[in-house]
Amino acid sequence: MAGPGHLGQPKDLKEARALQEALRQRVRLRPLRRRAVRLVAAVDCAFLKDWVVAAACLWSLQGLELLREAFALQKAPFPYVPGYLAFREAPAMLRALGGLGTTPHVVLIDGQGIAHPRGLGLASHVGVLLGLPTVGCAKSLLVGSSREPGPKRGSFSVIEYNSRVVGAALRTKDSTRCVYVSPGHLLNLRDALWVVLKSSSGSYRLPEPLRWADARSRQLKKRLANEGRDLHGADLQALL
Repeated sequence: MAGPGHLGQPKDLKEARALQEALRQRVRLRPLRRRAVRLVAAVDCAFLKDWVVAAACLWSLQGLELLREAFALQKAPFPYVPGYLAFREAPAMLRALGGLGTTPHVVLIDGQGIAHPRGLGLASHVGVLLGLPTVGCAKSLLVGSSREPGPKRGSFSVIEYNSRVVGAALRTKDSTRCVYVSPGHLLNLRDALWVVLKSSSGSYRLPEPLRWADARSRQLKKRLANEGRDLHGADLQALL
């Protein structure tokens, strides 16, 4: 995977706001070449005190088969501030995704894309830095409002924020709570919905790659916590 385009890590909230605005200006939403999408990656984080535990995976979209996995453990470089979580989570996510050794055609992220107060959620942030199509698939609504979609898998209703469509509430499993999908970078909303549905089995609420990344990050966090020692230099592979 090609290295990310770094803008640096902010020292304070004022600098974070300026960096976020610079990244937002680089977000591009456009149609995805769906026929070219064969590999989908997903990444998620768990937190152990002030450490970020990131798990990434690479799946084949056809047949939903797990191909590779990679992990990263990093001291959180930025404090918890709502709306600026990317500065806390993205560095570890980028390291984990880089560990996959293969460039995916699209990346799923447990977070928001453009459905964000300043139009740059975690998925958009990571997408711009990687230069890859990204999809935000969150468990809760951050901004805007939407109607409850129909009960059948594939039903959706758009999320509107400041008179703009920024995402959709999507049903990935019959009669199950919806997920909140928003385009991150280099694709549009219809493509984002397509990616989430194609990577969902219909048996669970979350797409399979994201469900795996969520479970693996929490599993690794638990094992690290049970170690009860300094996490500097922890051998992640030995714990898995």
